[in-house]
Amino acid sequence: MTITKFVIPEIIFGMNSIHQAGEACKRLGATKALVVSDSGVANAGWLDIVIQSCQTAKLSYTTFIETTTNPKDSETEAGSKHFLTHGCDAVIGVGGGSALDSAKGIALLSSNKGKIRDYEGIDKIHTPLPPMVMVMTTAGSGSEVSQFSVIVDSDREKKMIIISKSLVPDIAIIDPNTLTTKEAELTAATGMDVLTHAIESYVSIASTPLTDVQAKNALSLVSRFLRPSVASKRNIEAKEAMAMASLQAGLAFSNAILGAAHAISHSIGGKYLLPHGEINAILLPHVMEFNRMAVPRRFREMADIMGIDTRTLTDTEAGIEAIKFVKELSQDIGAPSTLTEVGITREMVDVIGMTALEDACMITNPRDMSLTQINDLLLKAL
Repeated sequence: MTITKFVIPEIIFGMNSIHQAGEACKRLGATKALVVSDSGVANAGWLDIVIQSCQTAKLSYTTFIETTTNPKDSETEAGSKHFLTHGCDAVIGVGGGSALDSAKGIALLSSNKGKIRDYEGIDKIHTPLPPMVMVMTTAGSGSEVSQFSVIVDSDREKKMIIISKSLVPDIAIIDPNTLTTKEAELTAATGMDVLTHAIESYVSIASTPLTDVQAKNALSLVSRFLRPSVASKRNIEAKEAMAMASLQAGLAFSNAILGAAHAISHSIGGKYLLPHGEINAILLPHVMEFNRMAVPRRFREMADIMGIDTRTLTDTEAGIEAIKFVKELSQDIGAPSTLTEVGITREMVDVIGMTALEDACMITNPRDMSLTQINDLLLKAL
């Protein structure tokens, strides 16, 4: 019998669950929390609600809101110093994937010595982290439930992938109400990230029955609700569905890992600091086309989940229809379709390919990929 593992935090899901952040952190034994967020979340009012929840729970706190899109090593180092200087013993992350990845990095450095780059790779963390509560405000990166933290190494202009069960938060809070303040462009980009998580984890060579059920549910929800979620901030049904999709896709990829789309996207994002979800939207159809021959049955199953009638189709034809569905969905929500649109040029391809080949997510891609094949894919995506 094959032995598998499935790591997961305590999950609090539902409208207005953000108000439980302070009490949740106190339940973990915290006496003073470092609340990590960014200016966008603060301006939207969600940071104030978390601070109020700390006050209600009589939990001392201090804030660090210096995180940026594609969080950097310098930010995690500054945050960990803030944590130690102010005598904190827990971390509350509030925001999208960038803020939560930064919060994890801060927690890591607050209890482990050295630089954040010392922990790049798999299972290099040896000292337990302080308690972590993550409040997700986008749908989204899945960072609130994952064993990943993605941090930019500023010197190498590279996204470092840190993977460890130590990075799985103690408590994840997902409040669909936080999605109602997001503009359509961000909703579209983060939604395509969710779709990429679901698809890549489903075809990953490390997938299991436990990850499959999460990936399939996420794929079904994104297929039905991403368009209406982008169309209206006020569509609560769509916001709840996308929040659940993000959560389930996060559980899937945290345990099954990802594939070539994320490996290449990490390479692009680390060097050029472009929005992660937009890059995934561009790359996903090309990576699906490359991978289709490796797992044709899985592509047929994905087509069925998307609502495509595959009864008269071969596995190959069903896979082609699944790719077409992804392209049409991306186009409908206004996501970019070429790398040229986001500023990538032919001259950048070789550098991107070399870094992508070294990314941990490439290990679980269902089809082996050479540097030449990565570069060919990038040229098709220009």
